[in-house]
Amino acid sequence: MRRLRALLSGVATAALATAGLAAFAAQQASGASADATALSNRWYAAAPYLMPHDNNPPDAGAIMDATGLKAFQLAFVLAPNGGGCSPTWDGTSPVSSDTAVASVISAIRAKGGDVSVSIGGYGGTKLGQTCSDAAATAAAYQQVITKYQLKAIDFDLEEPEYENTAAIAREIGAAKILQQNNPGLYVSVTTAGTADGTGWFGKQMLNEAKAQGFTPNNFSIMPFDGGFNGAAAQTSALTNFNAILRTTFGWDEATAYAHEGFSGMNGRSDTGEYFTQADFQTVLDFATGHHMDRFTFWSLNRDRQCSPPDNNGKTSGTCSSVAQADWDFAKYSVRFAGVTPPTTTPPTTPPPTGSCAAAAWSSSAVYTGGNTVSYGGHTWKAKWWTQNETPGSTGEWGVWQDLGPC
Repeated sequence: MRRLRALLSGVATAALATAGLAAFAAQQASGASADATALSNRWYAAAPYLMPHDNNPPDAGAIMDATGLKAFQLAFVLAPNGGGCSPTWDGTSPVSSDTAVASVISAIRAKGGDVSVSIGGYGGTKLGQTCSDAAATAAAYQQVITKYQLKAIDFDLEEPEYENTAAIAREIGAAKILQQNNPGLYVSVTTAGTADGTGWFGKQMLNEAKAQGFTPNNFSIMPFDGGFNGAAAQTSALTNFNAILRTTFGWDEATAYAHEGFSGMNGRSDTGEYFTQADFQTVLDFATGHHMDRFTFWSLNRDRQCSPPDNNGKTSGTCSSVAQADWDFAKYSVRFAGVTPPTTTPPTTPPPTGSCAAAAWSSSAVYTGGNTVSYGGHTWKAKWWTQNETPGSTGEWGVWQDLGPC
């Protein structure tokens, strides 16, 4: 699926990796970022995509300060444009000599956050296409894990690579090797979404994973750029994808949702679909209500308003083409992770036991974690940032905690 990134060209030739995984694990990374303190898997599952080299990269620290976001999905690691089996950023900047991305990672970690790195994406030449086998592909990716001390990694398997059966077999095999050699590594696999869940190539990828005995933390679909019309079409695709996971792996519905993820596109998509804040809220409610494993989006580079707001009906890589405040969409990732963002709204004083001292809930007010309201004869406490969510409307997975009658 297109997601307004630089389309990278060049046909690379296969190359044999000359160093094994053990050598890479022992390698000292020059210019590596500060030591990583692992976040909870929920944060890596909520990390939105950020291109550090392209599409007018925003300041990650500013986003953290404004929203409480802690995790970022840095994109994309590819094969070199000139060919070979060594990892590069966007096909042009070798990971081995990188200092620019390492600096971004260090700044994020200095503020208590962390990153995952995404492999592949739309366009460009992928390492699964150029490396000789799964072991060589894994060895190339291990360089990235070792250099940046990663706790999470994302395999974004889409056009044109996912049409190459041998390349996908190498990517899945590499993912399995990395999972085995890096205990606790959070692994997501992202692919194209269709109204039926995912298309023929996506289903073939799932069959390859089954054949190799590989189960990541989640398989995520991207329900956009395929004739989708808002959140209802997206939640329908997620429901259909759940059925595909059940059929492929023999899982029950709950197990399939626990291994399922959503990767959306904020604002105007490449094909002219629109996904607003309200659509994100609907999909977020679906994801949390079904205990899905991942909720992310493309991209933070686009999480700001264009000028004019509709960008004259065009899609941009640096703004959303819908009316918004900066980082509106990042707040949904924060909410999925279950962590409260900072706020300038003063917290409401908790009510004394047995009385409705808290102010009445208002659909237009913004609440954050710890704020209390009264509604329906009960006192309710917000677990995280919320607006226009009725207390008690979504059960145990809702934002409001019932403190009892008052």
